[in-house]
Amino acid sequence: MARSRRHSPAPTARSVTRRGRGVRGPMLPPTVPAWRTRGQKFDRLVLEAFAPLDTRWHDRLTKLDIAVDDVPKIRPLHPDSVTWPDEVVADGPVPLSRLIPAGVDRHGAATRARVVLFRKPLELRAGDPDDLVELLREVLVQQIATYLGVDPDLIDPEPE
Repeated sequence: MARSRRHSPAPTARSVTRRGRGVRGPMLPPTVPAWRTRGQKFDRLVLEAFAPLDTRWHDRLTKLDIAVDDVPKIRPLHPDSVTWPDEVVADGPVPLSRLIPAGVDRHGAATRARVVLFRKPLELRAGDPDDLVELLREVLVQQIATYLGVDPDLIDPEPE
């Protein structure tokens, strides 16, 4: 009579880790650029685009915060015609950023003015990181001009 051999089941994550054959450490050291997440890379690009504007207008931007959100959570005022208020920079029906004025929150605490950049719509409209920095700079110029109540050309004059 022939005996059938018992095959052991495929290793599970628990058994692999328990026997010391699992991943023992990070695949990449923290010093390499690939270690950063897409969100962290985007945050660095935002800071890179904002730095020249901040150095020029620092005294007037001390009460303005810059924030990043993955996707917009706002809808157009009129869905049929897709009109946005001045505080929103959009590409057609898709908002790219929003300026939230200073005010008071629901607990009665004062809030600072804030520019919220929407990461995914901005990344989709820019092909590579250089285009993304330029697009971020354009959006930030428009939002800072709205915040200060001046013309965008005054914020970032065109090179001649």
